[in-house]
Amino acid sequence: MSGSGGLWLALGIALAGGAGAALRYLLDTAVPVRVRERFPWGIMLVNLTGSFALGLLAGLALGQPLASVLAVGLLGGYTTFSTAILDTVRLLQQRRIGAALLNGPGMLVATVALAMCGILLGRLWS
Repeated sequence: MSGSGGLWLALGIALAGGAGAALRYLLDTAVPVRVRERFPWGIMLVNLTGSFALGLLAGLALGQPLASVLAVGLLGGYTTFSTAILDTVRLLQQRRIGAALLNGPGMLVATVALAMCGILLGRLWS
């Protein structure tokens, strides 16, 4: 990252990352509290949609600055691996093994599959 172009790109990524984090918060809190207490559906939805969107961006092969702002910034701020893992640990602590398996390994498999679907769809469109 050299020169002022790199600085502007970093600023764009930072702003998009903040927007992504805000979108994650809004989507997660849109899921009713009673449902979120039983299973972290909001974060699951965030990670599934974010993985598909990232795959789609990769498949479309956008130019570097725009792709960086959208992928690293917006979707990097939107998706959250760490929250998903913490939710999985909490489910394990509650001895809810089936829910923990769905949330941890299940989400991993589903997000990889959705990212691949996004890439394939993006390649079809580009």
